[in-house]
Amino acid sequence: MKVYSLVGQSGTGKSYKAFMVARDKEIEYIIDDGLFIGGTRVVAGRSAKREKTKISSIRRALFKDEKHRESVRQAIKEINPDKILILGTSNKMINEIARVLLLPEVGETILINDISTDKEIQLARKSRKEEGKHVIPVPAVEIKRDFSGYFIDSLKIFIKKDKTLNIEEKTIIRPTFSYLGKYEISKNVLMQMVTFCAMKFERVSKVSKIRTDSNPIGVIISFEIAIKLVSRIDNMVTEMQKTIIEDVEYMTGLNVLSVNVMVKNIVK
Repeated sequence: MKVYSLVGQSGTGKSYKAFMVARDKEIEYIIDDGLFIGGTRVVAGRSAKREKTKISSIRRALFKDEKHRESVRQAIKEINPDKILILGTSNKMINEIARVLLLPEVGETILINDISTDKEIQLARKSRKEEGKHVIPVPAVEIKRDFSGYFIDSLKIFIKKDKTLNIEEKTIIRPTFSYLGKYEISKNVLMQMVTFCAMKFERVSKVSKIRTDSNPIGVIISFEIAIKLVSRIDNMVTEMQKTIIEDVEYMTGLNVLSVNVMVKNIVK
């Protein structure tokens, strides 16, 4: 196994550039901020960006937690990749990660300054400092369950190579330790959102008995509706479920696990 490293100070755009380095070096697996990533999939680990403080975030990125460390070690052992890329803020940090995960010594080091322009690094630092934005080099669908309630968005990058257009997707989040305080969404506000979304359908006459059940990975929404007669109730309800999931996730950052709709009455 050959181990590569991508080194750069915090906020200089390492995670943003990770796919490019991996593609150029034909590396399929990446270790970044506590995650073991294969291609566009999180194979094992827990993101340091879920932690509530910077100190706990650093500990997570260094695999200080035994259970976390062992799960990633086991995943690497089972896959046994030919190449792996470790992201870190210093050679010392990367060497420590390689040591605790029982990986070979780093064979090649890439510096962020060698693959990014001064302007790109400056923009990355500005985004981190002013907006608290962090990048995770996997599609949003891969981590949405683990980041329910966080500010999250996807970033698509179009890359043309050998006359072929490739699309890479990364995820942008604002970790808890980047917030200027905390935010909570009350159940009453969530219920108002659900009512508003459901009432956008002209055949819906009433929304009642809304229930929201929250857990660490998301929220389950259940409610009853009364509708005016429609030819295909199933089609309307399916479209309503899709609309509520999209709107609530966009407005709140919550991961909506399911939307349960019961058609209770048909009215004139």
